[in-house]
Amino acid sequence: MSWTILVGAGTLATALNGGASLLCIVDARFSLGDPQAGLAGYRQSHLPGAVHADLDRDLSDRARTGHGRHPLPDMDRFMRHVGEWGIGPEHQVVVYDAGDGSMAAARFWWMLRLCGHRKVAVLDGGLSAWRAAGLPETDAAPRIRPLPAYPGHFDRSRVVTVDEVMARLSEPAGWLWDARAAERFRGEVEPIDLVAGHVPGAVNWPFARNMQDGVMTDGTALGHALRAQLQGLEPQRVVLMCGSGVSACHLLLAFEAAGLPGPRIYADSWSGWISDPARPVATGDD
Repeated sequence: MSWTILVGAGTLATALNGGASLLCIVDARFSLGDPQAGLAGYRQSHLPGAVHADLDRDLSDRARTGHGRHPLPDMDRFMRHVGEWGIGPEHQVVVYDAGDGSMAAARFWWMLRLCGHRKVAVLDGGLSAWRAAGLPETDAAPRIRPLPAYPGHFDRSRVVTVDEVMARLSEPAGWLWDARAAERFRGEVEPIDLVAGHVPGAVNWPFARNMQDGVMTDGTALGHALRAQLQGLEPQRVVLMCGSGVSACHLLLAFEAAGLPGPRIYADSWSGWISDPARPVATGDD
């Protein structure tokens, strides 16, 4: 096993049936409308052997102010959690959520990669694809052999700060991609955050555009579409954002699936940007 981006339900099931000893599965289901629903669903039924990682509790630090709705947690604490889940550098990790990976499987995938772990992949189509294939679930608690804190090094260079975004506002549009739905980007509606609109100069690429029939679009087709939007800009120059730095990770996953590695994530995203009313806001299709 050497899965680093996506893995299909059938492929994962075959590995589980074969008793793969170095395979760790993480259930990262979360619902913005009901923050308790992910854990409740996990306790009711999950993939065999899966542990649960909660977006609010494990993948964020809600006590940090000025950094959006889902601020990155202290990464040393996160790496302790990773060890407690029985994950070490030698393990193949597969993470899933209820469906497309945006809430919050891709966030876990990105965070583990920030710690230097490469063998981590998102279950393509998530629990929905698993169930559609009639594959087994359980309500049994997993048997975990806790390990010391993951011995990685947090790569801060992959996390874009608000200072960098501010410094690049004068650049031609196209370097900052916003993964929110189009109507939120344009500022027509804002069901979550206090201010509607987007960062001036950002372009809109809703993460749902990367999906087809519940799974990630074919990498070749996805690559053509993303390159057309890039208009020659190198992926390494691109910064990805969303509402709180979660679905932006799904857009990064799409770039990787399309063979276009290199974008970085503005983790504070829109909810962090608007925490300072002095920062500029745009609306419409600008």
